[in-house]
Amino acid sequence: MTDQIFDAAFWDDQYLHHKPGWDIGAPSTPLKTFIDQLTDKNIRILIPGCGNGYEAEYLLQQGFQQVTVIDISPVLTKNISEKLQEYLGKTLTVITGDFFDLEGSFDLILEQTFFCVFPPVMREQYVKKVSTLLAPGGTIAGVLFNRDFDAAPPYGGHMEDYIPLFKTSLDLIKMEPCYNSIKPRLGNEVFFIAKRS
Repeated sequence: MTDQIFDAAFWDDQYLHHKPGWDIGAPSTPLKTFIDQLTDKNIRILIPGCGNGYEAEYLLQQGFQQVTVIDISPVLTKNISEKLQEYLGKTLTVITGDFFDLEGSFDLILEQTFFCVFPPVMREQYVKKVSTLLAPGGTIAGVLFNRDFDAAPPYGGHMEDYIPLFKTSLDLIKMEPCYNSIKPRLGNEVFFIAKRS
């Protein structure tokens, strides 16, 4: 299964055939609420495993000036590049590639259904990579599933497992059940904020 995670064709298929669960058709409500509280439009923002890029589109519409998205699926990055062409090369950077190969420095990383593609044995690697991509004082914020799944990906998990995991490489500021999840995910998500010290 780990091989599939890094297989662009697998993710192309997920989106070309509209496999259920990944695409909610709009920015995640908890992330939209978080974005609405941001005041500095010049922060460097990364969205890994960006999918169809709804959060990126929302950020750009709100006037954020430095948005980077990365996805391993060329189908998705091509779609985003076409859909958001007016921003491309100006306020939007689109990268096709493996998150673990990415280099750079970001003030904010937004997490939405990317963490859950990794089996639990890979999650510490994810957190360490996040810590290397965050600028000093940088923040990761996002939504994690707080439930189990019958098949993977997505891989499930629970808040009590995530808390010590994120504390291995970051300062965990908040992790709590989402109060504003979309109806199909209500009661099954947690919102978190962590910082690089």
